[in-house]
Amino acid sequence: MTVSTEQSHKRIKLLSAQLANQIAAGEVVERPASVVKELLENCIDAGAKQIDVDIEEGGVRLIRIRDNGTGIHKDDLPLALSRHATSKIYIADDLERVSSLGFRGEALPSISSVSRLDVRTRTNEDESGWQLKGDGREIAEAPKPIAHPQGTTIEVRDLFYNTPARRKFLRTEKTEFGHLEDVIKRIGLSHFEIGISLRHNQRPVLNLHAATTQQAKEKRIANVCGKPFIESSIYLELERAGLKIYGWVGLPTYTRSQSDLQYFYVNGRMVKDKLIAHAIRQAYKDVIYHGRHPAYVLYFELDPALVDVNAHPAKHEVRFREARMVHDFIFRSLHEGLAQVRPADQMPSEEVMEQQAIPHAGLQQQQQNNYSSSLHIPQMTQQHDMALRVAEQISAYKNLHPSPSPPTYQPASAAFVESQAEGKEGMPPLGFAIAQLHGVYILAQNESGMVVVDMHAAHERVTYERMKAAHETSNIITMPLLVPISIMVSEKEAQIAEDNKNTFSGFGFEIDRMGLETIVVRQIPSMLKDSNIESLVRDVVSDLIGYGSSDRIRESKNELMATISCHGSVRANRQLSIPEMNALLRDMERTERSGQCNHGRPTWVQMSLQALDKLFMRGQ
Repeated sequence: MTVSTEQSHKRIKLLSAQLANQIAAGEVVERPASVVKELLENCIDAGAKQIDVDIEEGGVRLIRIRDNGTGIHKDDLPLALSRHATSKIYIADDLERVSSLGFRGEALPSISSVSRLDVRTRTNEDESGWQLKGDGREIAEAPKPIAHPQGTTIEVRDLFYNTPARRKFLRTEKTEFGHLEDVIKRIGLSHFEIGISLRHNQRPVLNLHAATTQQAKEKRIANVCGKPFIESSIYLELERAGLKIYGWVGLPTYTRSQSDLQYFYVNGRMVKDKLIAHAIRQAYKDVIYHGRHPAYVLYFELDPALVDVNAHPAKHEVRFREARMVHDFIFRSLHEGLAQVRPADQMPSEEVMEQQAIPHAGLQQQQQNNYSSSLHIPQMTQQHDMALRVAEQISAYKNLHPSPSPPTYQPASAAFVESQAEGKEGMPPLGFAIAQLHGVYILAQNESGMVVVDMHAAHERVTYERMKAAHETSNIITMPLLVPISIMVSEKEAQIAEDNKNTFSGFGFEIDRMGLETIVVRQIPSMLKDSNIESLVRDVVSDLIGYGSSDRIRESKNELMATISCHGSVRANRQLSIPEMNALLRDMERTERSGQCNHGRPTWVQMSLQALDKLFMRGQ
């Protein structure tokens, strides 16, 4: 290959400070939202309790952020616009235990290199505030005294005014502001004790008050994520071996078409990490419908020395020193938390139930005319019999589940169904069966209204969970292979398989390493005798490399048990008696994850009396 004379004589030289800052800005400042993220993190590190954000034209024209934090000392102000100048770390050992959000000292100089920056600040010790302006030049003006309350105000004007190539890649004002607002919401969820306000083009958009109580925190979450999320989620908190996870996880019935409602924080820092995402996805795998995404707001805390927050230029990703332990802890915490959910926890609120679909009013009269000539109206004696059955079920349930102050029930009568003021306290969550519809659905009555159960899906989940429990408590039945399976892998994969022999043996596999790039399977669990063993082992090794752990073997067993339970469950068109239907309802109330079948489909739905009244225009 020939090299031109001009290229061969190019010399190495030091970049100017302005050009170096603009290159660094390419990593830190991607769009206005990136500027807001960096500045808000500085406000939080400064101990601010209130942050006010003003935006104009999506952040391109103006970003103004005020806080009431500690402020910047006058003598430190010029250094604030210098690269790699920071108050967060001083020695190399400090990088091992980073507890602040910002620590690189690149944000302000990088922002200054691609905008017109104005910093105004005052500390508690200073008699006056100080102002410093920067526009990317190497020599900045000296700070000037000004009137300013304690804290810091930073104005970023004309973003990318001196780098038109970057500016042309920005989207519309609406799009850029959408990204910026999302960043503020994410940070707002990470520090409940800080109040944050947001205005766009002089118009108030968001006002998050400081939240110290659980109720106030849930109100802020509802403000950011929507009221349906907080009403359809459970709060969990678990701490073990120095690791702590807490927050709100959406019920399996509340899923999204995309992963837009997933907030995860590590020591107060919002991150998107593939190991974390995999652990959460695995925890929901058994209860969520394929193609859907769970919703959650979760907080994970651990020793700062066990996590490297310097793994990504924009600090979006982290690296755990004990990745396998972190993965297993997150998975098991969520898996166990979701398993504890019972039908009583999944009962929607009255407001949610009232939002159920209602037939169009214009069709009401036509439907009434059609129904009056085609439907058979039950006689009073039939209604009386139905009420009698429900009343007897409540009485029997009360005898088995006595309460300290048992309610008094009226004698069974035709009016029982309409007046349920008495007797609600004796109702189990899914109520009592009334009838079977088309041999597929169970109709039940509970204190809120009507419950419809898919009997096959429900029985499938009950059977499946019983099989899993029985399998976990019994010894694994294994079978040696007459002809061992030899698998060619890379040297790295062979080493991982050898290092994790105990992981394989825990599931009934016996694996040996034969040579640098060969592993041999000598024994497998009997349950998986018809599975593709080579493919399964390869997938497990791949997971161990990527995430430090694997649930492939357990998943394969679960898939087999799910298939068995599906075939062993009650089929459509099988007529069940009232006691059989009630027995299934009680099993559902006791069974883990009974809200979904093995394929993630719902097993029951609730319709309130209010929704039924709207269907028939009662009280209108």
